[in-house]
Amino acid sequence: MANYKYSHFLWVNVAVLFIATSAPLGRYLSLAPPLAIWCRSLVGLLALAVVIKGLKHPFQLPWRSLGGPVVLSGVLLGLHWITYFYSLSVAGVAVGVLSLFTYPLLIAVLEPLVFKTPLQVRHLFFALLALVGVYVMVPSFDLANESLQGVLWGVVSALCFAIRNLLMKKHIVGYPGTTLMFYQLVVIVLTFWPVFLVWDAAPLQTDWPWLLVLGLITTAAGHTLFVMSFRHFTVSTVGILSSLQPIFGILLGWVFLSEVPPRNAILGGSIILVVAVIEAVLAGMRRA
Repeated sequence: MANYKYSHFLWVNVAVLFIATSAPLGRYLSLAPPLAIWCRSLVGLLALAVVIKGLKHPFQLPWRSLGGPVVLSGVLLGLHWITYFYSLSVAGVAVGVLSLFTYPLLIAVLEPLVFKTPLQVRHLFFALLALVGVYVMVPSFDLANESLQGVLWGVVSALCFAIRNLLMKKHIVGYPGTTLMFYQLVVIVLTFWPVFLVWDAAPLQTDWPWLLVLGLITTAAGHTLFVMSFRHFTVSTVGILSSLQPIFGILLGWVFLSEVPPRNAILGGSIILVVAVIEAVLAGMRRA
């Protein structure tokens, strides 16, 4: 039984590691972020179709009631990925991944507004601490400064991700995560295809191997394992374990891209990360 539990713990960490590969890959790709996300989504949905078939999950959804939330969630997911890749491209792995991790705190503040529950004082306090972390990460509040641009893109990405997750929680219950993820990727492919009319797709000739890794390992395998982990752990536990994602992302950026994060990024990001972990732990204690 102990080995059984350890195997689930191992797989959820593998899922977080796979998802963290998006940071160095997003930084390395020469394709414009909108093109990279479209290609990633296409590869991911094809892979997920195979996974859904293999796991015998249903392809059907009640579109009359869930069509709107699924489409909006897909658009928000696409915007989340695109803005995240812009953050990585202009400011590097550390700033991009750490600024993105403001999303658990944004969820904590926005959730009472969406579900009409009382706003807790600690959420406001934690949000202020996260703003302090963002402030420390930015050496200069000049829009020409790449670190500021990266943080702004990262926070916008976090906001899109937070709203998407809240939308999923409010409207979509009791359906396989693989199926929901598949249709969100379908939405991205169908709605974002005009990006090929705006950006040059020539780098696709050299980027395609990394796009395959991004679509298969990061998107299909990583997100599928992550969703499956909810069968064995509470949402709060998985949230705490996902706090390893920035650490994995920065380490991968250091190993493969030789990017050493600046001190202010580490300090400010650590504030954000610690606050996010504390919130996840307190949420878990409240549900226990």
